[in-house]
Amino acid sequence: MKAFLYRTGRESFRRRRLVTLVWVVVLVALGFGAATLSKPTVESFSIPDTESQRAIDLLTERFPQAAADGAVARVVIVAPEGQKVTDPERRKAVEEVVDRLTKAPEVAGVADPFEAESISPDERMALVQVDYREPSSELTDTDREALFDSAEPGEKAGLTVEFGGDAPKGAPEEGGSELIGVVVAAVVLVITFGSLVAAGLPLLTALLGVGISLCAVQASSSFIELNSDTPALALMLGLAVSIDYALFLSFRYREELLSGRPPEESIGRAVSTAGSAVIFAGVTVIIALVGLSVVGIPILTQIGVAAALTVAVAVLVALTLLPALLGFVGARVLGRRGHAEQRAVTGPEADRAPLAPKEGGGESRRRGTDADKPAMGLRWVRMVARRPVLFLVAASAALLVLALPAADIRLGLPDDGSEPTHTTQRKAYDLVTEGFGPGHNGPLTVVVDAKDGGDAQAAAQQVSDGIADLPDVESVSPPVPNESGDTVLMQVTPKSSPASAATEDLVGDIRDRAATVHSDTGAAVAVTGTTALNIDISQRIADTLLPYLAVVVGLAFLLLMVMFRSILVPLKAALGFLLSLAATFGMMVAVFQWGWAVDVLGVSAPGLIVNLLPVIIIGLVFGLAMDYEVFLVSRMREAYVHDGRPREAVVDGFAHSARVVTAAVLIMISVFSGFVLSESTMLQAFGLSLAAAVFFDALVVRMTIVPAVMVLLGRRAWSLPGPLDRLLPHIDIEGDAEETRTDPDVHASVPGPGGTQPTSDARLR
Repeated sequence: MKAFLYRTGRESFRRRRLVTLVWVVVLVALGFGAATLSKPTVESFSIPDTESQRAIDLLTERFPQAAADGAVARVVIVAPEGQKVTDPERRKAVEEVVDRLTKAPEVAGVADPFEAESISPDERMALVQVDYREPSSELTDTDREALFDSAEPGEKAGLTVEFGGDAPKGAPEEGGSELIGVVVAAVVLVITFGSLVAAGLPLLTALLGVGISLCAVQASSSFIELNSDTPALALMLGLAVSIDYALFLSFRYREELLSGRPPEESIGRAVSTAGSAVIFAGVTVIIALVGLSVVGIPILTQIGVAAALTVAVAVLVALTLLPALLGFVGARVLGRRGHAEQRAVTGPEADRAPLAPKEGGGESRRRGTDADKPAMGLRWVRMVARRPVLFLVAASAALLVLALPAADIRLGLPDDGSEPTHTTQRKAYDLVTEGFGPGHNGPLTVVVDAKDGGDAQAAAQQVSDGIADLPDVESVSPPVPNESGDTVLMQVTPKSSPASAATEDLVGDIRDRAATVHSDTGAAVAVTGTTALNIDISQRIADTLLPYLAVVVGLAFLLLMVMFRSILVPLKAALGFLLSLAATFGMMVAVFQWGWAVDVLGVSAPGLIVNLLPVIIIGLVFGLAMDYEVFLVSRMREAYVHDGRPREAVVDGFAHSARVVTAAVLIMISVFSGFVLSESTMLQAFGLSLAAAVFFDALVVRMTIVPAVMVLLGRRAWSLPGPLDRLLPHIDIEGDAEETRTDPDVHASVPGPGGTQPTSDARLR
């Protein structure tokens, strides 16, 4: 693989105009496709093969007038303190509001509160339900303006009018929050490279790669129903990994130039070494993301595939377009600081003639200056190497303490009660709770299907009588049959809120009774609603989480085992991932469930964790964790293969990686943190959780625990049982032998512990 990557880097460098033109053409073509094919995204999602989804599908088929997939607005009209909406003057105002709602565009039906008896016991509030023909994502700004304008007669009469449900919610405006991360990334790159040219190239390639990926995702919305969060999450991850991959390759190219090699050979070596790590890291992330499809929830599959596409494009751009752009700038990528470093080591002749590689791993003589003035990364790893047990125990204990809140995690679906207190949806939710009871915010829908046999009305009456006797039921609406009379619909209002354990128990009780009804009458009974959907999603995730982890961790473990010729290194990587994941979940609970530091962070605390969030975080964090594992440990292995001393290899490999990995971590945290400014609670949670995960995993696990464990393991870290060694393919990621044999322009040999020799794992062992 190294020989292929070496040639790829050099050919991209040589044919830079052609390579650049190809990528620009791809961007223009996909941009045209996105502009002409893309359709609006949707807010809703389905959970196939669950009872709640079957009930929704049945309603759509048998009760088209109910518009089961249409948007809903819950309009709360409140009279001033001491007055009633049933008073003649205020009743007239309420009826005018209802009349306006009935005439609003896309409205399928409006329940008059006086006819539906949805007046609070103290007669101070009226609750109006508005059903739309189209889902919330299909409603236009004009449709929503008409909804809000309907409040005018009521407000003129001194009534308070608030709007709940999904109809009032438009697509959240991001406001360019991701640009903040890009700006911070630019600053970090300038500081890292000391050159505007070198800093600009990773940003340019990242923006082009992300643009290509997002255009492809948007164009796909013409063929599939795309959730509104999918492009934003693809953008979030795409920006972070694209900049990081380009950063690693650019930094290695700079190192090769500083060692005295000409630009074309430097890019070949950079792509063949750092490029190998980029490929393995990218493949690991892609496995984790595509593995989300195992869960069997379409929105997770969409997010996983879209994000995996951005990672794949980021890898291809880093391996081809970046070398092409570096071909245009050549050695100018070093900047003044780089040329000064070169002259400081080699004297003024360095600007006119290349340096000969230094014996002992192809490093330049500038490494001698590191001993005189060690960099921060070198000082840190030396401290860890001197007291590995202390650092291992301290870092692990800190992560375990941070993980403690995770024991109290509550999963659920966000509703209007999760919205910020200043929004009309939250005000409507609180008013309904106050005037009607919490259960009115999330009624359950029960569908009785007797199409395959049985008496629908008799079965519905049996269901209704049985439900009415349950302890947490406030009311059961009269059964409503469809036109053919084979399906009956009824609504159950719980006494408890949609997210409460009591309502979840009620759903379970209704489903238990449904089995008895089916055996007695032959009719099938299905329950849906917010609580039922939440139960079904959580159950689906619980049932598929272990298979998902087995597939993702198993494939990544095998990949790392092939890459590092080791069992202990992948095992350490997986255990470190579990530590950082536990700490991330602890942070999520403390902030988004308990409400800690929400004012400082500027986020909303819905009081629960969206049940789709943990499984997505698991996939993303695992992929990112393996990214940094590969970048750090590959340099350690490279140093070990060239030198043969395990402890020195840990120090040397870490010292060479620390600067660029730290820069990559800061960039990724900045990009993710930018999404905390989003108006979407979901994106806020994603952004903050991923930023925290990168901090815990990269800075605590990979840069503290990993070197400590590697020092303690010594040579055992690189051992592989004989049968596995013979069975697994050998992929050269650290030596220079392949490129030496395949390219006549490469003149350097591969020094080993005892002089120049081929890089063979068997000989080292």
